Amino acid sequence: MGQGVTARRVVLTGATGFVGSAVLRELRGRRAGDRSDAAASRTVVRTVGRRPAAEADGEWFAADLADPASLRGACEGADVLLHLAASLSPDESECAAVNVAGTEALMAEAVRAGVGRIVHLSTAAVYGPGPHRGAAIGELDPAPVSAASRTRLAAERPALAAGATVLRPGLIVGPGDRWVVAALAELVERVPARWDGGRGLLSMVGVTDLARLVTDLAARPAPGAGEVFHASHPVPVRNRDLMAVLAGHGVLPGVERDLGWAECVRRLEEVPGRVSERQFALLASDHWYRSEEVWTTAGCRPGPGPLVRIGEAARWYRSHLAALRSG
Repeated sequence: MGQGVTARRVVLTGATGFVGSAVLRELRGRRAGDRSDAAASRTVVRTVGRRPAAEADGEWFAADLADPASLRGACEGADVLLHLAASLSPDESECAAVNVAGTEALMAEAVRAGVGRIVHLSTAAVYGPGPHRGAAIGELDPAPVSAASRTRLAAERPALAAGATVLRPGLIVGPGDRWVVAALAELVERVPARWDGGRGLLSMVGVTDLARLVTDLAARPAPGAGEVFHASHPVPVRNRDLMAVLAGHGVLPGVERDLGWAECVRRLEEVPGRVSERQFALLASDHWYRSEEVWTTAGCRPGPGPLVRIGEAARWYRSHLAALRSG
């Protein structure tokens, strides 16, 4: 670096996870791919976690969100904090330790260190059971039902108090998705039909597009600081279109008949499996939220949409599902 040039330091939690690893790749790609962008080329990424991320080539700060004392100094000298880590455990105490106490401690460190920009990842699951049809932020009261969603909602409070931009994405798809399409695969085996005619509208976002959004928010002075945004693609996806795309790419089998919702639930109960009726409803019935505002705020194009991103990830999904079946 030339004399007088100061590196921009980004602290990233969750770098070994689904969304965090995509954000890490986006940060690296911008730094390597656009030498004309001085800010991007001078970015240093400090990953914070129990183990270093395989793709990280910056700094690693060894810490555990479940151990608040270990976070001391994690944000020292940083300009940006991207807090993307969370526990999805069914255990309430584990989720509380990581998602609530860990976030409180990390945000306190960010404030103490004078971090100027914070982006915090939450989830649209904080709204609980639907149907939800096109609600904007503030139009729907959160009603989380799982330990993970309850504690992620609670974690929003210290993040907002620290001035963070809080993002609530819906279903996230793409390479590394180990829940959405795997759950759909189980459900189509248990209930081989177009569920309620496939009419359900879903808020979804490709993980690479979400990574671009997070990175663009991090690069701007402070758009949306202290605010909550829905962070899905602005155009919801109809369930029957989602299932048709997955079938067209050979990820899931195609189905030819429609079943009403009551019959779908009855058949689900007849065939045991891991996916619950509540999760079935999340994937098959209306759960969509207005998401245009965050893309405008970030100055970020939302991209071609989740169905295109699923097509791009089809090979990964076929391999992942084959591994699940063989395991």
